[in-house]
Amino acid sequence: MGNSHKRLGFVGIIVENREQSAENVNAVLSQHADLILARTGLPNVKGSNSVITLVIDATTDELGMLTGLLGRIGGISVKSGLAKNNHS
Repeated sequence: MGNSHKRLGFVGIIVENREQSAENVNAVLSQHADLILARTGLPNVKGSNSVITLVIDATTDELGMLTGLLGRIGGISVKSGLAKNNHS
């Protein structure tokens, strides 16, 4: 069983082909909008590669679900982390 305490964290998403992946990425992010505190996107950073960064408030299970769904999308790389302690 995962940790049930929400913690501050981040998700970094590299999108290799925006035209191919954007719709699926946005659908997953919309499904998990309640976890997202802030979102920043940088389109076409290098060629057709884009970067999305998220600041989240989530449990380990919620983060795992979000990153797992994103990771199944072709052309997407995902890295994430949560704060060690809940300071709320």
